[in-house]
Amino acid sequence: MNDNTIKGWWVDLFNKEIIPSEIIFSDGKILEIKRLNESDVPAQYILLGFVDAHIHVESSMLSPFEFARIACTHGTIATISDPHEIANVCGMDGVRFMIENSKNAPVKIFYGAPSCVPATNFETAGAVLDSKDIKELMNNPNIWYLSEVMNYPGVLNNDPELMAKIQAAKDAGKPIDGHAPGLKGKLAHQYASHGISTDHECFTLEEALDKIDAGMKILIREGSAARNYEALAPLLKSHPDKVMFCSDDQHPDELVLGHINLLVKRAIKEGYDLFDVLNAACVHPVNHYNIPVGLLRVGDNADFIVVDNLTDFNVLETYNNGFQVAKNGKCNIDFKKIQPINHFKAEQRKYNDFAYTASSDLDKIRVIEVLDGQLITQTFIGNATVVEGNLVSNTSTDILKIVVVNRYEKSAPVAIGFVRNFGLQKGAIASSVAHDSHNIIAIGVNDEEICKVVNVLIENQGGIAVVDSASNYHESLSLEIAGLMSIESGEKVAQLYHALDLKTKDLGCTLKAPFMSMSFLALLVIPSLKLSDKGLFDGNQFVFTSIEV
Repeated sequence: MNDNTIKGWWVDLFNKEIIPSEIIFSDGKILEIKRLNESDVPAQYILLGFVDAHIHVESSMLSPFEFARIACTHGTIATISDPHEIANVCGMDGVRFMIENSKNAPVKIFYGAPSCVPATNFETAGAVLDSKDIKELMNNPNIWYLSEVMNYPGVLNNDPELMAKIQAAKDAGKPIDGHAPGLKGKLAHQYASHGISTDHECFTLEEALDKIDAGMKILIREGSAARNYEALAPLLKSHPDKVMFCSDDQHPDELVLGHINLLVKRAIKEGYDLFDVLNAACVHPVNHYNIPVGLLRVGDNADFIVVDNLTDFNVLETYNNGFQVAKNGKCNIDFKKIQPINHFKAEQRKYNDFAYTASSDLDKIRVIEVLDGQLITQTFIGNATVVEGNLVSNTSTDILKIVVVNRYEKSAPVAIGFVRNFGLQKGAIASSVAHDSHNIIAIGVNDEEICKVVNVLIENQGGIAVVDSASNYHESLSLEIAGLMSIESGEKVAQLYHALDLKTKDLGCTLKAPFMSMSFLALLVIPSLKLSDKGLFDGNQFVFTSIEV
C-alpha cells in the first residue's frame, strides 16, 4: 500500500503543543510525524477523533452501521456503546446483531455486556441475561466492559446474581460502568467500592464531586432528553482528568446536526482549556476502556480528524484506520440494506382497554411530573377528572392519560397512569421505544386517540406514531429492527422523525424532545414516579404505588 500524507497544524495533546506537521501513514498505521515550517502547511488542524464515552446506538433509531455513517461526518471516530436496549427485546441475539452490523462501519463501535436485562423485576421484558450470559459475553473479544449497572439498590444490598455479573467483569479485567442517579456520600462510596468506575447520571455538581471522591469518573452527558453539561462543565477546570463526554441517547434529527463535536465547541467557547477539553473528548475514553483507537502517535492506528479551526471545529475529514471515511460533511461509505430482527406479539386493542374506573369518592391522584431536559421525574398530586365513572385526561389542567402496553404478550392488561407537562391539547403519541423493556408507551387526550395510536404501532410491529383525528392526521415511523431502529437511511429517518416531532408540538406539546422524554417515563430505575406495563411505580421506595391518593 502506498504511503499517505496529510499536512496541517498537529494538535499534540500529550506535549500540549500545536505544531506545523506532516503525518505519514500506511496500512492503517501512523509511520512518521514530521515537523514543518509554518509556511509549508495549510490552515487546518489535525487532531484525535472524538469518542462518545457512553451511548445507546439504538436511541438514534438507526442501525449501528447507519449511525456510524452519520456520526463520522461530525468527527466521531469511536463510541462506547451499551446494547441493552436491543438486549431487553431480543436477548443475546440482539447483542450479536449489533456486533455483526457494526463490522466495517466508519466508526469503531465498542460494545459492553448489558448488566441489567431486564432493568428490574417490576416490568415485562423480551429477554433475560443472567450471570452465565454475562460470563459468556465477557469472554467475547468484541465485548469491552460491563455496561451500566443500573440496579444500584441491588449493588448496595449485595444481590448475589448482580454480584456474579460484576465478578465476571473483574475476572475478565474489563471496566464496569455505573448508573446511580442521585447517589451521594457514603452510599456513593459503597456503590463504587464494587469496582464500578464511571457514572453518567449526575445532575448536580455536588453529586459528581461525591462520586469523584469515591474514585469514579464522571461522564458529562448532553443527549436529546438528558442535558447535564451546564451543571457539570466546571469539572473540566477543577477535575479535568476525571471527566469524559457522552450523549447517552441521541435522536436522529439531532444526530444529523452534530455529536461530540458540539460539546467540544461549546466548552471551548465558554473558555475551558483546549487540551483539557480534547482530552475529555478523545483521550480519556480510549485509556479508560482500553480500546484500540489511535491517539496520533507514531505506531498508533491512523484514527484522526481534520478541522478548519479550533473554535468552531468544523470537520473537514475523518480517518478510520487510515481510510478517509468522511469529507466535508459527507460519508464516503455507502448505505447498506439490513435484515431486521424483532420480538413483537401484541395484538390490536379496543377503546375500553384503556378505561380506568374511578372510585366513587376519588378526589386526588398521583401524576408523573415531567422535567424538561431531565430523566428524573417528580410526583405531583393533582385533581381527578371523572366522566361517567371513568378517570380521564384533562387538557385544561395538563393532566393526561399515559399507558404502557405489553408488547411481548398478545393481550396483557394495559397499565394506566397520568402525566403532567406534556401539554397536548389534541391527539395522541406513542412509541415502542420505552426504556428499558421497550413495551408500547402512549400519551393522549382521550381513550379513543390513545387506542388509535397504539394500534398503529401494533400494526407496524414497532415505531413511533402521532394521530390527530380532528385533522385526520395519522403518521408513523416504522422501526423494523426490534421496534427500536429503522432499516432506512439516516437522512430519511431524521426527516420523518423531525416531521413527527413538529406535529407533536403543533398538538400542544411544550417539551424540547417529546418522544425522548416519553421513552424514559417507563424507566423505573430513575426516580421518582414512572409507569411500567405492570403499574405505577415509586422509584424512590422501589415499590408499586396507586394512582388514587
